[in-house]
Amino acid sequence: MIALLYTFLFFPLAFAIWPRPQNLTTGTIPLRLSPSFSIKLSGVSQVPKDLSDAIQRTTNFLKTDKLQALVPDRGASSSDAVTSAKVLQSLTAKLSQTSGSVKSISEGAMAGLGASDESYTLQVPANGGTATLTANTALGLFRGLITFGQLWYDLDGTTYTLNAPIQITDSPAYPYRGFMLDTSRNYFPVDDIKRTLDAMSWVKINHLHWHIVDSQSFPLVVPGFEELSQKGAYSSSQVYTPDNVKDIVAYAAARGIDVMVEIDTPGHTAIISKSHPEHIACPEASPWSQFANEPPAGQLRLASPATTQFTANLFKAVSSMFPSKLLSTGGDELNTNCYAKDGPTQQDLKSQGKTLEQALDTFTQATHSVLEASGKTPVVWEEMALEHQVKLSNETIVLVWISSQHVAAVAQKGFRLIHAASDFFYLDCGAGDWLGDNINGNSWCDPFKTWQKSYSFNPTDGLTTTQAKLVVGGQQLLWAEQSGPSNLDSIVWPRAAASAELFWSGPGGDVRTALPRLHEVAYRFMQRGVRAIPLQPQWCALRPGACDIDA
Repeated sequence: MIALLYTFLFFPLAFAIWPRPQNLTTGTIPLRLSPSFSIKLSGVSQVPKDLSDAIQRTTNFLKTDKLQALVPDRGASSSDAVTSAKVLQSLTAKLSQTSGSVKSISEGAMAGLGASDESYTLQVPANGGTATLTANTALGLFRGLITFGQLWYDLDGTTYTLNAPIQITDSPAYPYRGFMLDTSRNYFPVDDIKRTLDAMSWVKINHLHWHIVDSQSFPLVVPGFEELSQKGAYSSSQVYTPDNVKDIVAYAAARGIDVMVEIDTPGHTAIISKSHPEHIACPEASPWSQFANEPPAGQLRLASPATTQFTANLFKAVSSMFPSKLLSTGGDELNTNCYAKDGPTQQDLKSQGKTLEQALDTFTQATHSVLEASGKTPVVWEEMALEHQVKLSNETIVLVWISSQHVAAVAQKGFRLIHAASDFFYLDCGAGDWLGDNINGNSWCDPFKTWQKSYSFNPTDGLTTTQAKLVVGGQQLLWAEQSGPSNLDSIVWPRAAASAELFWSGPGGDVRTALPRLHEVAYRFMQRGVRAIPLQPQWCALRPGACDIDA
């Protein structure tokens, strides 16, 4: 940590690794890449295709990033040092153990939460020659390649660093580092999702939480349930077919990302009434605010045996589309008034002699058992653990979203948890009210969540040592009531990189030393075609610290 602090205090203008490595030492010697620089694999007889593809992408980025140093003269004053610098000819990537077959990046990404080793070591000598990247897995090599690509700047066509020698030993603090995208309120084309996956991989985010359907639309084409999307998608062109899903899942896995799909139930399901009105209570009831948290109203008739079986069958079909071992069943924002006013639900409860909570438990047991039989771990929103009388499997993972103050209560129940608190990680907050004629309305989760706010979070605050072990990671989230392809990049990046570092590097980072590096993330993203927004005027970005409030 002392070496890391020294680096950022004295060389903040020419060193921009994100997320922060666990151990980093650097020097002050300039080094440049050979025009014929190459990345070579050593000791791997059968190279997984996704690893060779990753090497090729890294090689291409080294040639095309053309990222100038964020200093006022953009590196011109270093011209003599760069011109006379030693030349790095190659990077050798190797596995520390090569016995047996080598699992691909994709296999590592989808192996299960914490089941793959993402650690790596990287050595870049000051005297030129060959750098060395070593890992235990192809996934670890991929993480190291991402880091290696962040070391370099461009000056008049020469790719260089001023900080050789470089020594890095790195591994993630948490196994789950996620980003949630809602594609139900507004539709995002496949290319936009892929671009987002690329950006996620560049900051070592390893889970896409895909909130794919909701009350407003059902764009997922599920084999055997095609009527849901036929009558529930915004249009026939705004759907995700099984081939689309397979493509996205494979694209993500090759970039070290697992795709956890969410089919939110029993709430947030109004759109199912278009194809199966028999399964939905209070469909599009008005005034909607009495029946749902947002329009349109409608939720599954959870006390109906037929609806429960329908939902279980739907989960079974969806689970076969997504190879991840995680699948979210939602469970948030159930409206009890809707059920109280729904005749069929009340009849079912009376005939079964059950309360609504008992019916919810029966519904949950039936749907979760299907997932567990398919080898899936159920993931739920926090209400299922804190507000309802539902018996959840000990393996269930809980997303804490309403407030970070609820984390301790979830941990006290012994559940593993993912941080997703609206008071730290919601990217959509602060955009104003979207509900219509509310002139002075604010978003419910005001204020806007800055990157600094997310970055400052402590994942184990208020937890005992035992409870802290239940934290598997965290994520930032984009609910898409006011987002679409036109503002996807700008609302997510570079803010979502804040939690990427928090959950890779661990808490305690300094926003002052992080800001120059996060500027670099944004500028590098823009060079690669991701429309990240500026964090400050460029004058400030080129002069770290000059725009601090006490400067």
